[in-house]
Formats: sequence, structure tokens, C-alpha cells
Amino acid sequence: MTPKENLKKLGYELPKVSTPGGNYVSVNVRKDIAYVAIQFPILNEDYLYLGRLGTDVSTDEGYKAMELCALNVLAQIDQKVGFEKIIGLNHIDAYFQSGNDWDDSPKVVNGASDLFVKVLETRGQHSRAIFGVEKLPRNFSVGLTATFTVSSE
Repeated sequence: MTPKENLKKLGYELPKVSTPGGNYVSVNVRKDIAYVAIQFPILNEDYLYLGRLGTDVSTDEGYKAMELCALNVLAQIDQKVGFEKIIGLNHIDAYFQSGNDWDDSPKVVNGASDLFVKVLETRGQHSRAIFGVEKLPRNFSVGLTATFTVSSE
């Protein structure tokens, strides 16, 4: 199945693509690598899942927040490159802000990892890194960057 067919089968729609909040592009392609700038849990211009994981946002909500970040990554890559050109997802960097005693970041980041594999199938398998940070812009609980190998044809 194609990524769009998988999205539909799973009951997802790609969100409206957000515009960069500064002097950068949301997708930068160099040769056969596409770098997707950080995506946050934004749904059609609504800021969701604000606050700290474990304090303001539960682990289950964090999973959904990271899933939404992944949908935004897919929306960016589809609009700027096209699903048909994706050879594979290489790596994701996941960022989160949390309360001091919270320690379930792998479960939250699975929200993105699970979605990428469901939608892109074997092309969605990837490596990842997870970073706890003091503060994310706009008080988002999570953020996500990604790199893809893409066809230049």
C-alpha cells in the first residue's frame, strides 16, 4: 500500500503544513537527503499538548503529541518532496520537556516511531535519539526532526 492509503486505512489525515517560525526552510534537500526542521504538535494552526510531560501532559498524551509531530513531518515531506520519492526514513531526533521525576521518554517517542512504520512500512524503519530539554518553544511538550533518503529522479 502507498503511504496515503495507509494513512487513510489508519484513520489519519495529514495536517495543514505549518510555516517556519524563523529564517529557515521546513524541508532542506541536499543531494539525496531531505532534512525536516523541527515539527511540534500543531494541528491546523492549533497548538496542542503544551506543558511538561509527567506534570501537565500524561505519558499517553505525550505519545499522541509525538504522533502528531510525526504527522506534521509526513505532511512536510509529502508537500515538499512527495511520498513517491521517499527511499527511507533514516533518523529522528525527539525532544521533550518534562517534570523532574518523569522517565518514560521511550514510550512517548514510540508515538512517532510507530506511526512512521505503520505509514511508510519498511521505509519507515529508522534510528533515533531522544533529548530532554529545559524548554521548548511555545511551551510544547515535544518536538521532532527527521532525515530521509530520497530519490533524485
